[in-house]
Amino acid sequence: MFNPTYLIDLSRYPITQPGPALDALLTRVQADLGAHGCAVLKGFVPPSGIATLATQADSVADKGFRSFNRTNPYFTKDDPSLPATDPRRRFFDRSNSFIPADNFPSGSPLRSLYEFAPLTAFIKDCLQEPNFYPYADPLADVIVNMAEEGNGFPWHFDTNNFTVTIAIQNAESGGAFEYAPNIRAGAENFEAVEQVLDGTSDRVRTLVLEPGDLQIFRGRYSLHRVAPLAGKTPRFVGIFSYVEQPDMVATPERCKQLYGRALPVHYERAGQRADSFLD
Repeated sequence: MFNPTYLIDLSRYPITQPGPALDALLTRVQADLGAHGCAVLKGFVPPSGIATLATQADSVADKGFRSFNRTNPYFTKDDPSLPATDPRRRFFDRSNSFIPADNFPSGSPLRSLYEFAPLTAFIKDCLQEPNFYPYADPLADVIVNMAEEGNGFPWHFDTNNFTVTIAIQNAESGGAFEYAPNIRAGAENFEAVEQVLDGTSDRVRTLVLEPGDLQIFRGRYSLHRVAPLAGKTPRFVGIFSYVEQPDMVATPERCKQLYGRALPVHYERAGQRADSFLD
C-alpha cells in the first residue's frame, strides 16, 4: 500500500492537522469556490510526488482510450426540432484520451491519494456539501486525462458534481483551462451557454495549471474546456470525482464516448442522479 502522505506538501497544506492554519486554508478555498466555482492549491503535490504520479501515468498510457468525434456540451444527440443556434445543437471536434479507473488499482499511488480519508474530508469541508460521496463509477472515479499534440477538449459540463484535478505533466505549450463559473447553477441557462459558445460572454475565466497544482471544481455547473496542445510531451492530469448520491455512475453513452466501453452497472443505474440536468 502506497503511503499517500508522500504525495502532499503537508507543511504547506496541513490537511491532517486541525487548527488555525487549516481553518485559514479552508476559509480561503471556500471563498474561491463561492465566488468562482473553482479553487486552486498551488504546489499541493511536491515535485517528488509528481515524479511518482507521472511514472504511474506513463506506465499505463497505452491503456488510454483515444477518441476523435464531435460532441455538444452535454454529450447528447442532435435534436433537429431545436433552433440551429441552441447549445444542444452546437457540436465541436473532440480529440482526447482518458486512462480509465480500472488501471489504477487499490494501493497504487494515484488511488491511494483518492482514498486518503483526510483528503476526502478536506475536500468535503472545502465544498461545504452535506451530501458528498466518492464516485461509484468503476471506470471514472480515478482517471488520468492524457492529451497529446493537437488534442483539446471542447466546451462541456461534467457528469459528476465535484471534480478534483491534479496537474501531473504539462505539454510543451497550450492546454489552458477555461471555464464559465456556475453558469447553470439552478437551471440550464441555455442563453448564457450560447454566449460562451459564440465567444461573446464576459463570464469566461482562464487558468494555467502547473504540475503539482490541485484544483477543486464544480464541473457539473460550470461550462469548461481545455485549449489544444502543442509539442511531443503529453499532458497528464489526474482526475478525482465526487457526487451527491452514493450509487451514481455515468450514463452508458458517456462511458462509451470517453472510455470506449460501458459495464453492466452503467445500464443498471442509468438515470440515478440527484438532478435533472442534461448529461
